[in-house]
Amino acid sequence: MRLRRITARRSRAHGMGLFALQPFAAGERVIGYKGEVTGWRRAAARQRSEVGHTFVFGLSDGRAIDGSRGGNSGRFLNHACAPNCEAIETGERVFIHALAAITPGKELFIDYGLLVDGAVTDDIRTQCKCHCGASGCRRTMLGNKAESG
Repeated sequence: MRLRRITARRSRAHGMGLFALQPFAAGERVIGYKGEVTGWRRAAARQRSEVGHTFVFGLSDGRAIDGSRGGNSGRFLNHACAPNCEAIETGERVFIHALAAITPGKELFIDYGLLVDGAVTDDIRTQCKCHCGASGCRRTMLGNKAESG
């Protein structure tokens, strides 16, 4: 019998979060991000109807994985400015790997590094506000290119 390694539950950072139940070594695969592979327009239209939650993971080819459609608990990964995990894209799949050793009970985080088309408005800044509480918090889930662009 295989032990569960992660679980989704309430997070202090934002809504639901993903937490380690077992230890992870640096570089170890934690989970694959699952969902429907679709175009950004379709995924964005779905997200507008689910304000406050983002379950979309962008792919380098311009498409997206919509975790709200056929997704798994990976969709509950929250953003942190000092993440303990990273996303690695392989084809049209994304895998989450530990950046450092993670002990049971720790929340799993990635840096969303969100990018937006066009100007970054006050409304976008409000929607993308970071709640990670890290000492070096950028106060935004936006990537550096979005803020300087």
